[in-house]
Amino acid sequence: MPRGDTVIVFDCGATNIRVIAINSKGEILASESLPNITCPDPLYPSYRIWDIKEIWAKMCRASQKVVSQINANDITGVTVTTFGVDGTLFDKSGKMLYPVISWQCERTNPIMENINKYLPLNELYGETGVLPFSFNTINKLIWLAEQKPELVEKSASFLFMPSIFSYFLTGEMVNDITMAGTSMLTNLAARCFSENIIGRIRFPLEKIMPVVEAGTIVGRINYKASVETALPEGIQVVATGHDTQFAIFGSGAGRNQPVLSSGTWEILMVRSDRFKSGKKQLDLGITTEFDSIPGLYNIGNQWIASGILEWARKNLYKDIKDNVYDVMVSGAEKVPTGCNGVIVVPKFYEELKGIPAGQILGLTMDSTRDEIFRAILEALSARLVEGKKALENAGGFKTESILCVGGGSKNRLWNQLKANYTGVPLKIIDQKETTVLGASLFVQASCGNAASPEEARSAIDYKIEIIEPEVDTY
Repeated sequence: MPRGDTVIVFDCGATNIRVIAINSKGEILASESLPNITCPDPLYPSYRIWDIKEIWAKMCRASQKVVSQINANDITGVTVTTFGVDGTLFDKSGKMLYPVISWQCERTNPIMENINKYLPLNELYGETGVLPFSFNTINKLIWLAEQKPELVEKSASFLFMPSIFSYFLTGEMVNDITMAGTSMLTNLAARCFSENIIGRIRFPLEKIMPVVEAGTIVGRINYKASVETALPEGIQVVATGHDTQFAIFGSGAGRNQPVLSSGTWEILMVRSDRFKSGKKQLDLGITTEFDSIPGLYNIGNQWIASGILEWARKNLYKDIKDNVYDVMVSGAEKVPTGCNGVIVVPKFYEELKGIPAGQILGLTMDSTRDEIFRAILEALSARLVEGKKALENAGGFKTESILCVGGGSKNRLWNQLKANYTGVPLKIIDQKETTVLGASLFVQASCGNAASPEEARSAIDYKIEIIEPEVDTY
């Protein structure tokens, strides 16, 4: 029988390592955060790695702090989420054979640039649906096979980041499907690793198996982990995995419900039962990954967003010392639609090519900074329309509304423009910890507190604010 309804989520991000206790209503009971940063590779100082021992030590410290603030008898389960693509090799005894190469490391850049050496990019993208980023797992495996073949030969398994820490908690080595879906090593339609792709890069398939679905109980907190983390021995550890997949589930999104995560970048994603991964989708920057639930796909694209607003703040409003964004929004609200002819091309750099391309057009001697700021908001709203159309085409659905989370959802003018431009209601949800919440819902279901993650999610009050489109045509 479940002990209670408290879930402990270990959430390893690129800048922060967090441990959070959350209950079945989505309430944060306790949390602790410590900074995270990459380190130089001891063998190649110009390359970047994650210091797994240091990260684990911080996780343990954070866990001890969190457990001390709650009733440990109420803990029903534990899970781990992290960013995607990173991992490393372990031998049969559980020894890590090489540091975890960070997604921020440049050593794999030439591998992705020359991936046709192994198989044509169109074929690779067509099967995996994942955009050809240099940090993809496929490039790390190729690097290891080319530069460290003796370690590949000696290894017994490749573990992704969440599975490394689940192994430290349980002693069991199992990868989860959501991390596999970020790797550019899978067959998207079959929801499994691709024998074709892995064979073509000449990496042993058996060394990155087995893979389990989200919600699988992979083991229990062992004695060593209990001492290190203060978690009670025997608590079930449940597989979740890639933070993006659990953020979209935790947002409350159902099938064909686009979710806009609005921050420095805007990421528009949808959970769809169909996908396309042809040349058109590749050219549009569409990436598709496995959803946390079998039979669905997470289709998404992204573009720079609040980063451009921050550029405007620093360069156009540096004289404003207090409540600067309130001043910016209030000024822009007074500017008419069309911004008196000022137009912004918001591609301050091409997302996939790194080519400077941002432009401000239509300036006159009478142009104001408020007109430029509003033009930025209108341009980004128009970019959202492009993203919406691309997702609808790839997933074969029609958008009824858009869920919005993140810091950008606090900008009232931008929210209204997004609704106006897309022509559908924008739903602002009052839930900051969507990744942690989404992962916890799978644990609640796996540990017997709900029949399914969806049923567990039905207990969450998202306190949705709806922004309806105005009459104006955009």
